[in-house]
Amino acid sequence: MLSSGGTLIGLQQFAARQEVSRFAVSNHIRSLLADKPFDVASSDRHTVKPWFTTKLPESPPVVDLATSGFTLVGGRVDVVAGEPVASMVYRRGPHSISVTALRGARNIKDGEIAGYHVDTWHDDHFTYVAVSDISPETLDAFKQAFIAGAKN
Repeated sequence: MLSSGGTLIGLQQFAARQEVSRFAVSNHIRSLLADKPFDVASSDRHTVKPWFTTKLPESPPVVDLATSGFTLVGGRVDVVAGEPVASMVYRRGPHSISVTALRGARNIKDGEIAGYHVDTWHDDHFTYVAVSDISPETLDAFKQAFIAGAKN
């Protein structure tokens, strides 16, 4: 049996996971409303990654996924819970995919928020939050391609 303190901590952790997902979705929606969904426009990861290094303390891997059907179109700096973070922007057809890289391992909630799908994963340095209106299956294929591409 959980104590009321244990229940409260569990609820706070759940709320924190939801909050990061909501920040990522809000940043994605904001980017779609802007004239362009990125601060630096480039399909070249060797342009986007160095751009991040001039803006942030640590730059995440920027993966070329064109052969998997996901085109890198640029990157931007977003703010999640008061922290500036890197967000990479990819396209698949008319759909935009925002991938936000948060430093460190975090437990973040996958699912759907405001009609956008959220999928998360992490490596040794970052937790990634992908947001898009593409199908959950296509977003999972993106995630798997990103994971494989980051290892190369």
